[in-house]
Amino acid sequence: MMNKLMITKEAGVATILIKNPPVNVLTIDLINEINAFVLSLKDDRETKAVVFKSFHDTFFIAHLDLNVINGSQGGQAASIEFNHMIGNIKAMKQLSVAIVDGVARGGGNEFVMACDLAYGTENSAFAQPELHINIPTGGQGAVQFARRLGKGKALQALLTGADFTAQQAEALNIITQFVPKVELDAFIEPLLQLVSAWEIRDIVMYKEIIAASIKDEDVGSELELRYFLERAKEEKTQKIIAAFLKHGGQTEREAKDIQGIFVDTAAELSK
Repeated sequence: MMNKLMITKEAGVATILIKNPPVNVLTIDLINEINAFVLSLKDDRETKAVVFKSFHDTFFIAHLDLNVINGSQGGQAASIEFNHMIGNIKAMKQLSVAIVDGVARGGGNEFVMACDLAYGTENSAFAQPELHINIPTGGQGAVQFARRLGKGKALQALLTGADFTAQQAEALNIITQFVPKVELDAFIEPLLQLVSAWEIRDIVMYKEIIAASIKDEDVGSELELRYFLERAKEEKTQKIIAAFLKHGGQTEREAKDIQGIFVDTAAELSK
């Protein structure tokens, strides 16, 4: 039973509206619901993308509930579950997408960075201000800032706790892209439509290659080649290549109308 998540599913896309009044604080109840939902997708091959949105006009997710940041057994357990939630989101097979049209600080920003893709509007703000309450980041905030921003910018961001606009966050790789609110639906819809057409294994494949490549370029290259050689042998691959060539692949048409070739190829295969 989900009380704080409003879930809708359509055409391979699950949209999650996070609703935890008054300001979408990451309480233990909300954390537990997010964990339960994310883990429920483990064997789901039909859902290709999960889109996280907020019910609130000002906040995406405010931060981790300050009432659990203490030395009590319950508080420590809740903080650990929060950390597990970040890991669970990162481990999803599905493409995770954060649509941020409000403030995301602390745990909220860590939630955003845990998602595969994140888009912020002019109404969004991103920050890790934990030091102001005498704690470090607890959901990989400092880790992600170090990896994304580099030493100097990460230190500056963490020691000041200052807000970043969506445009600044994009430039620093905290989010994927700034998208004006009025353009958001028109931008996101075709992206999700395209992603939902792929098999879940396609998404997993590229997630694995990218993750491996970030850690070690040679390991990533080996994994990519292994996937390439395995896919090349598939009957599905050979059928697609034959149809692609039939409709103008490797001809002058590719220069100006490769998308048209893809459309014609898909139509041929759907007969």
